[in-house]
Amino acid sequence: MATDKIGRIALLWRGDREARGKATNENNRLSPVFEALAAVNVVAEPAVYSDDMVDEVRDQLSRLDGVLVWVDPISDGHDRSTLDPMLREVAAKGVWVSAHPDVILKMGTKEVLFRTRHVGWGTDTHIYRSLDELKEHFPPRLVSGPRVLKQNRGNGGIGTWKVALAAAAPAEITFDTIVRVLHARRGSVEEELPLTDFITRCEDYFAGPGCMIDQPYQPRLADGMIRCYMVRDEVVGFGHQLIKALMPSPPGIEPAQPGPRIMYSASEPSFQLLRRKMESDWTPAMMRLLDIDRPSLPIIWDADFLYGPKTASNDETYVLCEINVSAISPFPPQATEKIAHAVAAAIAATKKFPR
Repeated sequence: MATDKIGRIALLWRGDREARGKATNENNRLSPVFEALAAVNVVAEPAVYSDDMVDEVRDQLSRLDGVLVWVDPISDGHDRSTLDPMLREVAAKGVWVSAHPDVILKMGTKEVLFRTRHVGWGTDTHIYRSLDELKEHFPPRLVSGPRVLKQNRGNGGIGTWKVALAAAAPAEITFDTIVRVLHARRGSVEEELPLTDFITRCEDYFAGPGCMIDQPYQPRLADGMIRCYMVRDEVVGFGHQLIKALMPSPPGIEPAQPGPRIMYSASEPSFQLLRRKMESDWTPAMMRLLDIDRPSLPIIWDADFLYGPKTASNDETYVLCEINVSAISPFPPQATEKIAHAVAAAIAATKKFPR
C-alpha cells in the first residue's frame, strides 16, 4: 500500500535559464538531499533561480509547501536583493522557507559576532555602523595587535581584512600611520599603505544598512578552522581545514591555497567539548539573544571557529569567526538524513498549524 506523501518542496539554487530547463533531481550537487527527502516521503523538485526569472520561480514556489534555499549573499556580482523579497512574499502566504531571509539577517551576517560577543564563543568584538565611527574608534585598537575587520554581509572572504601596524607602535597612531593589510579573498597579497587609504577603501561596506565588525586576529590561525555543522539545534558533523586566508605568503611566492576540508561525524572524540558547548550552551544562548525559536532555526547551518588560547588545564577554547546560513555546501554525508527528517517534520507542522 502506498504511503501518503508528507508534502512537496523545492530545492532552490542560482543558475541561468538553460540550467533551469535541464535541472533534474539527479544532475546537481544536492542530489543526495533529493534522495533522502524521497525516502521520508517528501516530494522535492529543483527550482533554479536568477533575478530575471523571479516571477517564474515565485509561481513555482507558490504551488508548493516549502523551499530549501542555497544562494550566497554575494556571488559573481549578484546579491539577494531581488530573491529575499520574493521569499518573504511566498512565506507570508504560508509557504515554509528555510532559511527565511529574516532569520539570515539575525544570525547569518557578521553582526551576530557583536550581538553574541558575551556568549562563550565571543571575543573582544566591536561594531562600526558608519565610516566616521571606523575613523574614530578603530585606529587606537591597533596598538593591542593585529585586528580583523569584516563587512556585514559577504562570503568567500570578500570584505574581510587583516590589519596590523607595519612597524612598532608609534607614540600616536594617525591617519598617516603605515599599516599592513591582507584581504581574505583567495589569491590576495599583503599590502602596505597609509591607514587613511585603507579606511577610504572600506567606504562601500557602509552602504545602506552596512556595518563592519572588528575582532582581534587569532594567533592560532595556522592550526586551522573547525566548521560545526548544525541541523536546527543539533550538531551533525564537523569539518577541519587548514586555511590560508589572512596568512601572508613570503615575498615573491604565490599565495598558498587552502587545504582540503576533512569531514568528521558528530561523534568525533576530538570535538566533543565543542559539540557540548554548541548544543547545551551556545546555540540556546544565541537563540535567546536573537529571539529565534527552534522552528525558525535554519534546517542546515554552520558555525566557523578558530582555536583560542588553551586554558590552564590545557583544554581548547574556540572563537566564533562566522555563521553561515545562506548556502551550506558541502556538508558531512551523514547530515543528509538528518536534513530530510527535519524537513519532513517542518512541513508536517506547517500543514497541521497553517499560518
